[in-house]
Amino acid sequence: MKSRVLFAVLPLIALTACAAFGKHESDEQALARYVQHAGQPVDGFTYLGRIDGWQPLGRDSLLVRTGVNEAYLLKVAQPCSELQFANSIGLTATGHQVSSRFDSVLVRGQRCMITEIRPVDYLAVKREASAQRAAAKQEAAQRRY
Repeated sequence: MKSRVLFAVLPLIALTACAAFGKHESDEQALARYVQHAGQPVDGFTYLGRIDGWQPLGRDSLLVRTGVNEAYLLKVAQPCSELQFANSIGLTATGHQVSSRFDSVLVRGQRCMITEIRPVDYLAVKREASAQRAAAKQEAAQRRY
């Protein structure tokens, strides 16, 4: 009897896992979302030695958050082969200033020169994500009834 229940439950678990993975955003999708909310390239930004969060967005791009709603889209020179697999990163800075074409992202002992810095309206990104979650929740509730 237990084996029948197990065989009935396993396909449901597999389908649930597949559905969860299907909703994961790819690096390209995340990059496009941040580019949509990014400003024009700037020469640099103030960095007080603290990274609140970061997200790799492919082999040559990453998002770095330096405050609650302060984020920058960085493009780095190739090769920066370890970026997508790193657990942590560092930034070089001179006088609390990170500058494009001068400073680097430090990844697993590799220095990846920053070629472009674009400020991101991170508050707008969060509002958009919240609205999308609310719409998906409402759609799911309507499907149930």
